[in-house]
Amino acid sequence: MHQLSLRKGKSSVNHMPAHNDEILHFSLQGLLPAEHTLALNTSLGTLAYLTCDQDRPQMLIEQQFTTSEICVLMPLLESYPYYCPYEVLLASFTHGHVTETAIERCRQRLQEAQEGGVWDQEMRPVRNVLSRTRIKMRSFNIEISSILETGYILMYIGNRKQKKEG
Repeated sequence: MHQLSLRKGKSSVNHMPAHNDEILHFSLQGLLPAEHTLALNTSLGTLAYLTCDQDRPQMLIEQQFTTSEICVLMPLLESYPYYCPYEVLLASFTHGHVTETAIERCRQRLQEAQEGGVWDQEMRPVRNVLSRTRIKMRSFNIEISSILETGYILMYIGNRKQKKEG
């Protein structure tokens, strides 16, 4: 017999992060070389990889992100060099910004989903958006890696390629 479960409190509406009309800079020390930075334009949804060459800024790469993709990318960038827990990603994805109240609600929601055997269904929309975001981040040589039963973390792709070749 099949068990039918309903998700409680699911919102499919994604709101733009609270940082509207801002350009946020992320140096991601240890992930990017010195003098390199990522600039996230939250109003346009663009992420640019910038460097300084002879005291002049240079844009090396730029990618366009949807609102949903920005909602999962922001907490990953803000969490670096640490991992970003599932409940933080879910809070950002469903509410557009992260507050302690939203994180706690999402933690409870995921706990209930785990107990009800529907955790995968609860996280599926976030994972779908992360999949698209992951593809775009690879152009920056950055991988969004899953940490089993914990969350996600940003990693440098080049290290893996060197290890495989060496």
